[in-house]
Amino acid sequence: MAQTVAVLGTGKIGEALLSGMIRAGRPADGLLVTARRPERAAELRERYGVAPVSNEEAARTAETLILTVKPQDMSRLLDELAPHVPADRLVISGAAGVPTSFFEERLAPGTPVVRVMTNTPALVDEAMSVISAGSHATEEHLAHTEEIFNGVGKTLRVPEGQQDAATALSGSGPAYFYFLVEAMTDAGILLGLPRDKAHDLIVQAAIGAAVMLRDSGEHPVKLREAVTSPAGTTINAIRELESHGVRAALIAALEAARDRSRELASGQG
Repeated sequence: MAQTVAVLGTGKIGEALLSGMIRAGRPADGLLVTARRPERAAELRERYGVAPVSNEEAARTAETLILTVKPQDMSRLLDELAPHVPADRLVISGAAGVPTSFFEERLAPGTPVVRVMTNTPALVDEAMSVISAGSHATEEHLAHTEEIFNGVGKTLRVPEGQQDAATALSGSGPAYFYFLVEAMTDAGILLGLPRDKAHDLIVQAAIGAAVMLRDSGEHPVKLREAVTSPAGTTINAIRELESHGVRAALIAALEAARDRSRELASGQG
């Protein structure tokens, strides 16, 4: 589809999508942005050569609207957009926990809506964006959404009923790894390493492990066993992780994140 795309509420994720689309070859004159602050709008114009517009103008002009405002701001934005969005517009939502039905009830009957949960590695073109179709979205709409989000990483289609789980696992996922790196860095300091050296060792181990998981096709158990020698250092560390319930704690943490996503979907603040 050669069409105009508008990013509404262009914060960090919105800007990452914007820059990804430009790197993927979409011309800047086919992109519109909206921002709450005039200085932010001017910054985006200068940086990318895109046209800042009002939300109303974006709704009237662009064939595809990407809504990247926070979930708590989505109702107000839809109230503003609804009178100006024809039913042939594609609306893409990046708001955690907000179902496609929320948009379909507030926009013109038949408006196609696609729900996407991406994550912050979009800022370095390594996002995982999980895509679900609303009741009026077609294969063409899904393919167009994939084209946009492939510019900042990978995409995966799931039924909308799996979006809360995907939010817990992938949308929030980078934070869990940062938490583990923070804890492992502290451990490295306790063991006598300077902070910067502990950090570099852990980050490179994380990168190497991630690439092996992605490229080898091996189950993580096999990769872990390849590092775990009998009576060695690694098995002693694994024993401590198991005795402290780290596996159970991770499962409980993801369940809590999923439950919070469901609360957001039901309007519980």
